[in-house]
Amino acid sequence: MAVDTSIPKTTNAAGATARPAPRKSVRPSSVVLKLIMATSGIALVGFLFAHAAGNLKIFVGNEDFDHYAHWLRTLGTPLLPDVWFLWIMRIGLLVAIVAHIYAATVLTRRASKARPVKYAHRPKVQGSYAARTMRWGGVIVLLFIVYHLLDLTTGHLNPVGDSSRPHANVIADFAPDRWYVTLFYTVSIIAVGLHLRHGIFSAVRTLGQQTKKGERRAKAIALVLSVVLVAMYLSVPFAVLTGLVA
Repeated sequence: MAVDTSIPKTTNAAGATARPAPRKSVRPSSVVLKLIMATSGIALVGFLFAHAAGNLKIFVGNEDFDHYAHWLRTLGTPLLPDVWFLWIMRIGLLVAIVAHIYAATVLTRRASKARPVKYAHRPKVQGSYAARTMRWGGVIVLLFIVYHLLDLTTGHLNPVGDSSRPHANVIADFAPDRWYVTLFYTVSIIAVGLHLRHGIFSAVRTLGQQTKKGERRAKAIALVLSVVLVAMYLSVPFAVLTGLVA
C-alpha cells in the first residue's frame, strides 16, 4: 500500500488550497549583536590591561620577568596541570574574538543592506577618526594577534624562540636591527588604541548610557584608557630599542 508523503495542504476561506509558509530561521537581533560586541569587547579590554601590566615586569629585571612568565604557566596548580589555565584563557579569548568579529560583521552587513542605493553626492559624516577607521583598524589588530602569537607565544617567528627564556625572547624581538618589527608593533598598538577609544564609547552607549553628560564622560574615559594602554605596550619595545632594557 502506497504511503502519502506529500506536504499536507490547507484550505482557506475561498476554498483554495495553500501550502504552509516555510519556517523562518531565527537570527539574533541587532540589539543582541550589539550586546555581544559590548560584552566581548569589555572582556578583551580587561585582558589587554592585565597583559600590559605583566609586560611591565620587564623593567624590574630579567629574573623577575622570567619568574612572572613561569608563574603564568603554573597558575591554577595543583588543581589544574601546568599550562592548563593559559589554554583555558586562550580558548576564552578566542571565543570572545570570534563573537566580536561575528557581531561586527553581521551588523555591518545589515547597515549596508539598509542603504542599498548609493547617493550621487554624499556629505561627509562628522565623527572621530577612530570611528571612521574601525574596520581597517580591526583588520590590523587581527593580523597583529596572529603575528604576536607566532612570535612570542609559539616562538616560530622569534630569533630565540625559547619558552623557558621569555626575557631573551623579548630582547631579541625588538633589537635595533629588527626595527621593522618595532615599527609594525607600533602601528598595530596605535590601531588597538584607536579601536579601543571608539569601542569603549560605543559599549557604554550600548549598555544604556544616552545622556549628553554621560557621553562626554564616556569619551574622556575612553581617551584616557586608550592612551594609557598604548603607552604601556609601547614602553617595552622602545625601551629595548634604545637600550634602556637589555
